[in-house]
Amino acid sequence: MGFSIFYVYHLVFKRLRSTFLEESYLVMSHHLVIFGGKICTAADSMFADIGIKDGQIVSIGRDLDRTGAEVIDATGKLVLPGGIDSHVHLSQPSGEGIVMADDFETGTRSALCGGNTTVMPFCLQERNDNLRGVLNAYHGLAEGQCYTDIAFHLIISNPDAQTLGQDLPALIAEGYTSIKVFMTYEALRLNDSELLAAFDVARQHGATMMVHCENEDAIRYLVDRHEAESRVTPHAHATTRPIAVEREATHRALSLAEVVDLPIVIVHVSNGAAAEEIRRARGRGLKVTAETCPQYLMLTANDLDGMDWEGAKFVCSPPPRDTTEQRACWQGLMDGTFDLFSSDHCPFRYDSPQGKLNPKGAKNFRFIPNGIPGVETRLPILFSEGVNTGRIDINRFVALTATNHAKTYGLYPRKGTIAIGSDADLAIWDPDLERTVHHADLHDGADYTPYEGRTLRGWPVTVLLRGKVMMQDGALVGKRGDGVYLNR
Repeated sequence: MGFSIFYVYHLVFKRLRSTFLEESYLVMSHHLVIFGGKICTAADSMFADIGIKDGQIVSIGRDLDRTGAEVIDATGKLVLPGGIDSHVHLSQPSGEGIVMADDFETGTRSALCGGNTTVMPFCLQERNDNLRGVLNAYHGLAEGQCYTDIAFHLIISNPDAQTLGQDLPALIAEGYTSIKVFMTYEALRLNDSELLAAFDVARQHGATMMVHCENEDAIRYLVDRHEAESRVTPHAHATTRPIAVEREATHRALSLAEVVDLPIVIVHVSNGAAAEEIRRARGRGLKVTAETCPQYLMLTANDLDGMDWEGAKFVCSPPPRDTTEQRACWQGLMDGTFDLFSSDHCPFRYDSPQGKLNPKGAKNFRFIPNGIPGVETRLPILFSEGVNTGRIDINRFVALTATNHAKTYGLYPRKGTIAIGSDADLAIWDPDLERTVHHADLHDGADYTPYEGRTLRGWPVTVLLRGKVMMQDGALVGKRGDGVYLNR
């Protein structure tokens, strides 16, 4: 034939080599490369570049190929997973005449500018509501409005046969795998038998159960006594919700979960006594995930004493405590008692007849909407007061603000970490940037921040959502609708 066997081998090798180089180029080419920064995850830290393609992280290493790629110079900066805030209230029914300050557009915009790439708001079932109908309507409010990715928790307040026997099991199977129940608020709370029934559905179908722990009967008793004594200023909100009502409800929720052998999430823990109940339950073998929030590190009940009813700005449940309980909450973050650090962002405008100063709320604390804004300041507060003070290290920061949220609520490893194959949700931080918090600089729909005038060191300067730059040098550059709903 005129061809030697060696020539044939040469042609085959040349073709294989060409194919290999083509495939390598396809794999290793990047749309975007972030270089020069220090990558920090919940497990470790290292100096390396990140290569991004089609919205995912495809390479991590030194001196990645930048040919044809956009580049971001992160020299001197920290590159962290985008924050996940798994406790956020947006566009939620809040009582007659009351309107929440944030919808999905303003709430996710604010979250993004605070270094977050995923938020998890609550779809609230009011009494007698059909759960699936409420969920469909809530999706309609979010569609096309979001700057971050989102996923929903379900709030159950109507534990009837339809909800627990049909709708909830079906929705869990469809990926709505986290449920919240209340032990307070007369219109929302479940009694012990209803809690057990809801817990059992969660156990049978593998859902995650979140519980707001406060004893409503004790609160009602104290509210009635305060009103009889004409103690109706905002500070009475704190004295009608003392530590004991949270501690007792925490113990009861944990005990009921133990009865049905259900792992449980205790949300927004405000004090050391409730934290100790969690430690004891873990000692008995119960799987408990625990959460605290910025207000329990930064605010006290004295803030509710503001002149001209300004204390209404700080009304939330549970209420802020005192400096002793602040230290207890910091201890819980440091020693592992708390797994999650969330904002419990629940915003209302202060100077508004539909907000804190509604006609009844301006005269009596019991009608002041419960909740404060905080989704944009959550991460800078923990970074400034935790990492930069040495209370926690950067890896613990990432765990508390991103990784543990993704693991708890079924989003890991797509979200919450920096790894090959994960979504390129990234926040680039300047650890030494100092900014004084002013509401005029924030992006939510409220008209105040409870942290006005506080100087914090360490802020996100660039945020990427699935590889797209959404915030750059502190300026919003992404578009409404860039965020998507996450099926879990």
